[in-house]
Amino acid sequence: MPGPLEGIVIVDLSRVVAGPQATMTLADLGARVIKVERPGTGDETRGWGPPFAGADRVSTYYLSINRNKESITLDLKSHEGRDVLTRLVRHADVLVENFRAGVLDRLGFPVERLHELNPGLVVLSITGFGHDGPEGGRPGYDAVMQGEAGIMSVTGPPGTPSKVGLSIADILAAGNGVAGVLAALYERTRTGRGAVVRTSLLASVVGAHMFQGTRWTVAREVPESVGNDHPSIAPYGTFRCEDGQIQIGVANQSLWRRFAPIVGLDPDDARYATILDRTARRAELTADIERVLAGGTRDAWLARFGEAGVPAGAIRSIDEVYEWEQTRSQGLVVEVEHPRLGPIELPGPPLRFDGAQPREHTAPPLLGEHTGAVMAWLEERENEERGE
Repeated sequence: MPGPLEGIVIVDLSRVVAGPQATMTLADLGARVIKVERPGTGDETRGWGPPFAGADRVSTYYLSINRNKESITLDLKSHEGRDVLTRLVRHADVLVENFRAGVLDRLGFPVERLHELNPGLVVLSITGFGHDGPEGGRPGYDAVMQGEAGIMSVTGPPGTPSKVGLSIADILAAGNGVAGVLAALYERTRTGRGAVVRTSLLASVVGAHMFQGTRWTVAREVPESVGNDHPSIAPYGTFRCEDGQIQIGVANQSLWRRFAPIVGLDPDDARYATILDRTARRAELTADIERVLAGGTRDAWLARFGEAGVPAGAIRSIDEVYEWEQTRSQGLVVEVEHPRLGPIELPGPPLRFDGAQPREHTAPPLLGEHTGAVMAWLEERENEERGE
């Protein structure tokens, strides 16, 4: 089933996570993504593991962010490789790169050259710290940026800066990059010209600070990590029950009045009557709640909270998430046929469109798997332009 970006051709020079995640999202939406990789080694994530799958040791890391793409190999330091890239640029709608600042220029493809070749080209450039500024040239992997951009300072137990268990800086940058590309493609329908979209891991994390940012910029309060609690709301976090832990979110007074009687508390108790009161006495409130929760199982409490409309949930392991029927009902697990591994399941796309049939996904490509097909397509396009 074609997607809304059917007919859009994307040349993907990116590797590792942020760029490939962005181009995978665009591929999910129907764009044709041609992934350009280095001969012999390809994208670095092809070698990232364990775990690896199958006798050929296919990286599950690579499999996670490269579905629905084609792969060709080009040595961009060679005349032949640059010539093929030039031809691709002429017939593309979007070019995506996440090199360090200046690398594409040194390869002979500064923005001015790209728009000489194709005035309608949209260029997405993702960097670590930004393409300019006093530290714009620094390399920036996700773990580095989680520290530099403040995530670690507000994550984990008090006094223990902690990394998020996902490549969150990369994923945020990818989402911002996709939004920029879609906006630039829409603008092109009015102007006929392409644009340069720039984002970075730094910009994407700072742009996601939300209330933690304004705690400093407005209130001049430096946020600190508070573990699984919410710094401004209580009860909101992780609570122990008889056979484990659950998450509970009581974010307003209406929810408090529903929640309190379930755990044996008077909603008008002066100690806990308002959000400010509850936050100020968080430890005391948590102890009162957990004394009651200790008398019942996780499932029993979740059922009671659910009946009362109080947001609460289990703390699932990753395997539980993918076996959960709700996850599968949302199309968040897709099956593809891999040329080496056979049928495998992958995490699915987060977007659905009413009335559209689910698309058939393709497996992340083998290195250079589509080089012949892409070269034949280029020949066909160029012959059409010459009228042959």
